[in-house]
Amino acid sequence: MTTLAPTALDAAVAAARGQLAEVAPDLRARFADTLPRAVQTVARRLVDAAYREDLAGLREPGALSRVAAGVRCHAFDRTSTRAVRDPARVLTELPDRIGGHGLAVELADAAVNLALAYARPPVAAPAGAADAVELAARHTPDDQAVFFERLSTEGHNLHPCGRTRLGWRVADALAHDLEAATTTIGFVAVRRDLHVGDDVGALLGVDAAPPGYVAQPVHAWQRAQVLGGRYGDLTADGALLPLDGPTLAGSPTAAVRTLLLDARPGQPRRYLKLSLDIQVTSTRRTISVASTRNGPALAALLARLLAGEERLLLFDEEAGAAARVGPGDRGLAAIVRRGLEGRLHAGEVAVPGGALYATSPVTGTTVLAELVDRYAATRRFTGRAAAAAAFLAEYARLLLPPLLRLATRHGIAIEAHLQNCVPTFRDGVPYRLALRDFAGLRVHRPRLAVGGHSVSLWPGSVIACDDADVMRAKLAYTALQAHLGELVVRLVYSHGLDEKATWRAVRGVVDETYDELRGDPATAAAAAADHRFLTAPLVPHKALVRMRLRGSGDLYVPVQNPLR
Repeated sequence: MTTLAPTALDAAVAAARGQLAEVAPDLRARFADTLPRAVQTVARRLVDAAYREDLAGLREPGALSRVAAGVRCHAFDRTSTRAVRDPARVLTELPDRIGGHGLAVELADAAVNLALAYARPPVAAPAGAADAVELAARHTPDDQAVFFERLSTEGHNLHPCGRTRLGWRVADALAHDLEAATTTIGFVAVRRDLHVGDDVGALLGVDAAPPGYVAQPVHAWQRAQVLGGRYGDLTADGALLPLDGPTLAGSPTAAVRTLLLDARPGQPRRYLKLSLDIQVTSTRRTISVASTRNGPALAALLARLLAGEERLLLFDEEAGAAARVGPGDRGLAAIVRRGLEGRLHAGEVAVPGGALYATSPVTGTTVLAELVDRYAATRRFTGRAAAAAAFLAEYARLLLPPLLRLATRHGIAIEAHLQNCVPTFRDGVPYRLALRDFAGLRVHRPRLAVGGHSVSLWPGSVIACDDADVMRAKLAYTALQAHLGELVVRLVYSHGLDEKATWRAVRGVVDETYDELRGDPATAAAAAADHRFLTAPLVPHKALVRMRLRGSGDLYVPVQNPLR
């Protein structure tokens, strides 16, 4: 009798079951129950991405329908499927067919961690609440955002590895992942000659370092790795000293390494982005020295350039610091970000974009569907499809014009995917847009200079470019495809939205914005070129699976453009 070798999924599941038996035996039954759903979710996203990126022959006639049932095609060559026919087999065979055994390991890890997240106790819905928006409105603005992000269990909307946590064991995920109510920030003392940037510890009210050192915040898990010798003995020559006394507490956000710090007397509410040397989606989540120095500079620049955009808010990056120790000087970096405290108006509710497609614990629909239903009542729509179309049009007018103007006038493409945007709503009506995390934007240096502006970036920063198409591709993929594209697909299913008509309306918003910009001689040529790019028959789509196979760097594939 032949025994088949275990697959990457088999191995990951067996390891998780063994660890659960040791640290959380009460979750074993729920993990077993949720595993098939998690495997199906990851497989669906893999099939969708492989089709869009033209991998594994899924574009050949009949190939997609042999793998998945209930397939429906959408804009930007996106597909949605009711179910993958044999999801465990797909997660094993599809990576092999495209030459990526390492990808199979990542997918297996994503499925296991998603099952673990599904298995954990869900957000409780008190009796009498009409929807999740009503529940969130009871919190302060930043706690609203975290409340919604905890609903975003499945992670990145297009990435099949949205719940990958390579480097963590089950106990680590239970202690520090999105579903954990709180986690801890510790500190180390960094020798001053090895410290780069601001005194983040002092800004946070922690000044415990001995003379010649600076107190640097570190995620609790990361601190254990650093002091435990993962990067060598960094304490041997006095480069680092453990600080055992001071700690802070914070709530994990969907970004995992970014924590909303608990309220402290005399301190504004802040977010702290910390190095976390595990793989989440595509990359290991340490932070470069460049990001810690560029963030505050970019925040100051954007505040000036966007001063006239009354419907935009910025999560200002106040300070950042790193330590020149360990591989690439990335393991002890930190960035401090101001949130929304004191900045929202009465009745304004902040919903992180990544939670718009999350399932509400009250209604069982998406948070987006709840918002559209509120919008319909406010705007007095009786038809669900008509309400959804009007909502999308208003949302597009909130999202696109300021981003398009910023790119054309100043050469800055904000990475406006759902995870970096926090739209706000009043009675379901799109009201304002908050932008956060500037590490992935692109700055076209020639266009910024023509506008009479400059920014001092860390040498070698990847965000700077001289090719306008690099800047345009960043904007087009994040704002139109990953962001608006997701909302359109969700409302097609929940409200019967007319997808083609909606994209025509979005095209109208794009045209109107560029008509305005073409009317200014200073931006006419740039506006015409940007408009041609965004309305071409084919536009670049970020190829998330191909990027995993290659290992690093942005990679795009052409997809059909509904704005053509």
